[in-house]
Amino acid sequence: MDKLTLPAVLASLAELRRYAREAAAAAGIEEERSYQLQLAVDEIATNIISYGYKDAGPMAQIVIGGEITADVLIITLEDHAPAFDPRTRQMPDDDELSKPLEERTIGGLGIYLAMEGVDRFDYRREGERNLNIFEMRRRNG
Repeated sequence: MDKLTLPAVLASLAELRRYAREAAAAAGIEEERSYQLQLAVDEIATNIISYGYKDAGPMAQIVIGGEITADVLIITLEDHAPAFDPRTRQMPDDDELSKPLEERTIGGLGIYLAMEGVDRFDYRREGERNLNIFEMRRRNG
């Protein structure tokens, strides 16, 4: 699949979700799991745009790419923001998740939901690029 480069602004989120949705459809991933993938991409992209690029200015970009193999769909988000591995973020535990919304600690839930919504999540830093990698198993895989 061809990569798509977009301005790193919140208005680009709809196009990022569309790319993930179309890639999931092309890979034969059912609608419910496609929605989970879209949410995961949306959450990580929102964090890249809102926090990683908060002082970057209008030239900041985010790149989404996809690869369909026999077994999985791989979606990758690339950015040039400062290094940040979402897996290092403190995840809410069962006690925190069982609290009413107004009693929960702010932050971290979106990353948790993103990682839980895909079959595999990985992060790599290559040179000046962050790579956030989402994998969804194909139903025939």
